[in-house]
Amino acid sequence: QVQLVESGGGLVQAGGSLRLSCVVSGRTFSRYGMGWFRQGPGKEREFVAHIVWSSGSTYYADSVKGRFTISRDNAKNTVYLQMNSLKPEDTAVYYCATSRGPNGRTTPRGYDYWGQGTQVTVSS
Repeated sequence: QVQLVESGGGLVQAGGSLRLSCVVSGRTFSRYGMGWFRQGPGKEREFVAHIVWSSGSTYYADSVKGRFTISRDNAKNTVYLQMNSLKPEDTAVYYCATSRGPNGRTTPRGYDYWGQGTQVTVSS
C-alpha cells in the first residue's frame, strides 16, 4: 500500500508563488514516477506535471510550462511543485499521484495512488 500526503496550498494573490509538497510512504520502490493534477470548480481533473523518480525527467502541461517546476527528493520520498506567476485560473484542488509508467502520464488512468488534495486559491 502507498500513502500520499499533500501540503502547501493556500490563498495567494495573482502573480504570487506557492510550493506544494507531497510525501510518499509505503511501497514506493515499485513506482515509476509522480504526477500533479488539479481540479477546478465544475471542471474535470487535469494534468499539471510529471517527474520520473530515477532520472528526474519532467513533463508539463502547456498551461503551466515556464511557471511551474516539479522536483523530487528521493531521500525524503517527497515531490514538490513550485508554482510561480500564479493566475486566478490556477485556482483548484491540487492532487499528487503515483504513475505506473511512461504511458498515460497525462491522464488520471495512468495513476493508481492519490493524495487527498490541497486547495490553491489565487485572487485577482
